[in-house]
Amino acid sequence: MQWGDLIRDRSGPDPGRIRGESGGIRGAGVYHASIGIERNGRAITYNDPAMTPRSKSSAPTSPRVVIDMTQDARDESEPDTPSQMSPDTTRTRAILITGAGGEIGHGLIQALQEAGQQNILAVDLNPLDSSVASRCRETAVADIRDEAAMARLFASCEIETVYHLAALLSSTAEKRPFDAHDINVNGTVTLMRLAREHASQRNSRVRFLFPSTIAVYGLPDLPTKNRAEPVREDQFLQPITMYGCNKLYCEQIGRYLTWRDREADGGLDFRAIRFPGILSAETTPTGGTSDFAPLMIHHAARGERYASFVDADRTIPFVTMPDAIRAIGQLAAADAKRLSQTVYNVGAFSPSAGDFAEKTRAYFPEADIVFDSVAARQNIVDSWPARVDDRAARNDWGYRPQHDFDAAFGSYLIPGIQRAIGSM
Repeated sequence: MQWGDLIRDRSGPDPGRIRGESGGIRGAGVYHASIGIERNGRAITYNDPAMTPRSKSSAPTSPRVVIDMTQDARDESEPDTPSQMSPDTTRTRAILITGAGGEIGHGLIQALQEAGQQNILAVDLNPLDSSVASRCRETAVADIRDEAAMARLFASCEIETVYHLAALLSSTAEKRPFDAHDINVNGTVTLMRLAREHASQRNSRVRFLFPSTIAVYGLPDLPTKNRAEPVREDQFLQPITMYGCNKLYCEQIGRYLTWRDREADGGLDFRAIRFPGILSAETTPTGGTSDFAPLMIHHAARGERYASFVDADRTIPFVTMPDAIRAIGQLAAADAKRLSQTVYNVGAFSPSAGDFAEKTRAYFPEADIVFDSVAARQNIVDSWPARVDDRAARNDWGYRPQHDFDAAFGSYLIPGIQRAIGSM
């Protein structure tokens, strides 16, 4: 799965649907001018008392991931005592997570809470599942493009870190490119500006964690892809999808603002991870561009035939969902002085579609898998690197995926998918 494709789709006419970057549709009809906050089990709605919650779509709880928070989560230059901070020191320090209703959001909230973080402010277009909301200090129903609503969230707490997971998924972005720009670019830039203003008022830095994607790359043709060494963060940046364009632009804005604020007392500390395909044992694939791999396993486990939309020799990098969640936590906790750049590749293994089929048949010998490529979808896969160079992530903040190809199948995907299907 691509980062923005880790969801189940629901039909409906509303072009403004926003999805958490790894979980269920975050509601429809996003043009509300109000914000609902639930504090200690009591729902509070600002501005529009007539607003009613959307129907809830639950996303499964991600596997337990341990995030090491022993590193200093703030720059050494940030204030350690209230006397060094802005005049208002009564508000609680907190973490803001947008798109919190998705699988990444669920897993991240669980990992942070189990690591000792109690002050989580989680935002989504739908009310969060109670099992997730119970791990948060506050939950809010809001649209990331509603600037007034977002400003009230920043005013409610001393927000130190933003995990911006909300986005319009990649396949929908191709169908509605201007809606994608509005959500993925305008919504993100609004949040960055509010975070920067918030940081300036506090005379400290707000860390802004941004999930990006290998869709920012655009290799010109398959021979170039096959010849290429592992691709660095500064190579082949000519995306051929709107989602890739959106993410690349936001990376550049974040990089620029971080550079501009480098000598200021307060400002933005932007950090992005370019995720490859993400393999989840918890979420049923929905046809995202990299879903040819997990769909093989899900169909085989159900005894169903699967026709891959890419040929057997097509290759892109992957990580598992637990390793993706862990990477976000590691980058967030890293000392800013150790970071040599604002955007990082991560990868774990790069099997071909044929390798996935062979591995799937090792666990499901009767699996019926054929290859019937679809040109439009295969062309997108062909524009992405076969391998990414993630040495900067490994050197700067200790990125080490726990799942290689064999472990991804044996200890995570197969057991998880079998449990999920058995419980249906």
